[in-house]
Amino acid sequence: MNNFIFENATKVYFGQGCVQEYLTCLVQDASTVLLAYGGGSIRRNGIYDQVAGLLRQAGKTVVDFAGIPSNPTYDQVLAGAKLARETGADWILGVGGGSVMDCAKAIALAARYPGDVWEDFWARPGVIDFDSLPLGVIVTVAGTGSECNGGAVITHPGKKIKTGRDYPQLNPRFALMDPTYTYSVPQAQMISGGFDTLSHLMEIYFSRPDEDNVSDDLNEALMVSVIRNLRAAVATPQDYTARSNLMWAATMAENRVVKLGKQGDFQCHNMEHQLGAYTDCNHGQGLAVLHPVYYRHIYQDGLPKFLRFAQKVWGLPRDGRSDEALALAGIEALAGFIRDLGLPTTLRQLGVEREQLKEIADSCGISPGSYRRMTHQEILELFQECYESPL
Repeated sequence: MNNFIFENATKVYFGQGCVQEYLTCLVQDASTVLLAYGGGSIRRNGIYDQVAGLLRQAGKTVVDFAGIPSNPTYDQVLAGAKLARETGADWILGVGGGSVMDCAKAIALAARYPGDVWEDFWARPGVIDFDSLPLGVIVTVAGTGSECNGGAVITHPGKKIKTGRDYPQLNPRFALMDPTYTYSVPQAQMISGGFDTLSHLMEIYFSRPDEDNVSDDLNEALMVSVIRNLRAAVATPQDYTARSNLMWAATMAENRVVKLGKQGDFQCHNMEHQLGAYTDCNHGQGLAVLHPVYYRHIYQDGLPKFLRFAQKVWGLPRDGRSDEALALAGIEALAGFIRDLGLPTTLRQLGVEREQLKEIADSCGISPGSYRRMTHQEILELFQECYESPL
């Protein structure tokens, strides 16, 4: 394994009833809480009333910051930071999925920073040498794993850039994770989040080192679990076992544990982020379109790992097949899983215009961790393959 330093400052409270049991004691030193959430689903399903009610019963002033979309923008970060300053908020509580949590982290930073947050912390890595606003999160959508890291993916529409940074100082102080809170999530969103988790795991797995290491062993078990439990949750949406496993797998994929000693790829994330910056497409759906095609491009450069993926994750037998044929069969098993889930299989389904492909391809970051370093021309060819031909 490569050398590493491990840190995770977020304290997790997991299980049914955890919000009711722990929330008020976790924000006992707060007087005004900025409550950040998305398009209003938590108001319809009762979660808002429960959370805001608990805070108000504890004597807290609650300031709503609503309407955070699936791809939070820099303008929204600035608006949230302005509201936090104007109302004297001394805590932020993000209630939602990855987009809400990411936006809340960026707001926590921007509320205490007098400079240009985008240029100093997202356009390039920055140094956080001051205290951001304290932040806690309540997870209602499983997938991104944002609850246990300092990562925040933000879109700058003017620059047509969607990018993420992970600052340990932005780790939430606490994460409340009640799997029953995910029951009301529409099935398409649940599936998209589950595939995002699988994508995170694959992006870490398909990278060096390939020698025997604990991170790869853990990763294989997590991928098998996600595949099994995503199928179970699709069949029975209120299967608590499946929902709880999916929620914790999402956290495990991004709490840095399976990244230890690994280089990481994340080329598919780089490509999908730019698709999102140009089209505002759904993140998990975009990843589903890209992954099998990308892996067909690079599998020969990481053949031993793709062979292991086919055997350990998908349980495929050798059956006289060559290494190349068995590795490809593993990629086809992934593509079949995507089709079975009903995820999109072409960029056209995501609303991408053919005329945009070159500009988007040219804007993509190139991952140094890929088994083969991509070029912008090859990314364009990959996009063209993904445009109309199903997986």
